[in-house]
Amino acid sequence: MNMQAFGILTLTFSLLALSNVQADEIIGETEDRTAGQSAGGMTGMMVGAIGGPIGALIGAGVGALVGSSGQEAANSGEHAHQVHTESGTVKTVRSPNRRFAAGDQVETRGNRPYPTSAGKSAALADNGDTRTLR
Repeated sequence: MNMQAFGILTLTFSLLALSNVQADEIIGETEDRTAGQSAGGMTGMMVGAIGGPIGALIGAGVGALVGSSGQEAANSGEHAHQVHTESGTVKTVRSPNRRFAAGDQVETRGNRPYPTSAGKSAALADNGDTRTLR
């Protein structure tokens, strides 16, 4: 392997390893129904495939609508938060495992919010009920 190919390979892997980390602020919470939409869309596509390719497309669209409304009726939506980014835009990010309050500072990585690293260290520093090791 020559040095030019090795340099290009190294640059490629380093660019892929970079993540988009931003300090953002939570401004609100919404419901996320993409799980119901995707399950309904896939089921509708399979049923609609009986009618051919056009039936599969129509079935997927109808299935996504039915899946979303079914998840809404069952009140089983996941959590999504509206985030005000540093660039001034507002975007919705999914957060199935964490809940944030309005005004919380978060880091957005991809389509998920995470608590800022300053908040983690502050929470660790405030831990007053520590046990001694035996």
